[in-house]
Amino acid sequence: MTFVSKLYFSPVKSLSFQNILKCEIIKNIGIRNDRVIAFSRNADIELSKILEKDSYSRNLNNLLTLKNTISLNKYSFCLNENKLTLYLKESKIIEINLDNKDEHNLICKKLIEIVKTIKKPIYLLQNKEFPFFDTTHSKNVHNTISLININSIKDLSANLDKEIEYQRFRGNIYIDNAEPWAERNWIGKTITINNIKFKVDMHIPRCSVTNLKPKTDINTINLPLEIKKIFNHSDMGVYLKPLENGTIKQNDKIII
Repeated sequence: MTFVSKLYFSPVKSLSFQNILKCEIIKNIGIRNDRVIAFSRNADIELSKILEKDSYSRNLNNLLTLKNTISLNKYSFCLNENKLTLYLKESKIIEINLDNKDEHNLICKKLIEIVKTIKKPIYLLQNKEFPFFDTTHSKNVHNTISLININSIKDLSANLDKEIEYQRFRGNIYIDNAEPWAERNWIGKTITINNIKFKVDMHIPRCSVTNLKPKTDINTINLPLEIKKIFNHSDMGVYLKPLENGTIKQNDKIII
């Protein structure tokens, strides 16, 4: 039976992912604490406040992402309760208390110091009600949980005769023991994980961020192009919409 092999969330929008053994699912929102933080760019303090509160006003050009700052792929963020920690590999660079607004500026200063392409000012933003999803450019939250089939990645690797790391696809839920590309037949259907129902909304078209080798700022392959050449689409994975609250964990079975 198909099962959950790995679980991740991304505490900071469009940056690193954090491995977890279980996660809380919030109906119509997604995984608790997923992309609840972002850093503004090309924005003064007043615009940053608007970006923080109003999801409809967000523009990716005004947020730090791997597309506009690929050097950030070398770093990782870890969120533990109210503590946000920045790492380079295994080395801790800085840790702040998110409840202390004065410490927000410390991590912003540190990012500007270590990543020379980041121009000041940048501001730390937080919003748990309307997290910083790419698709949250509206009054509704949607397309928030990404499900990736490990065997689809293995099939891609076999076709390319090159190992493609699963981390390139930045998924929340990785599944195993499913046929390659089986998830492409689930669009519009409802799946169940640990008695929680999810609607499978749409395929996930892939962008240039997948070209980056994990934990580096090195582009090693044009993955969207290669996927398109082989399969006549540039997708990997599907978006899920949670229809109920609950908890899912690693090794949970998936009912289709």
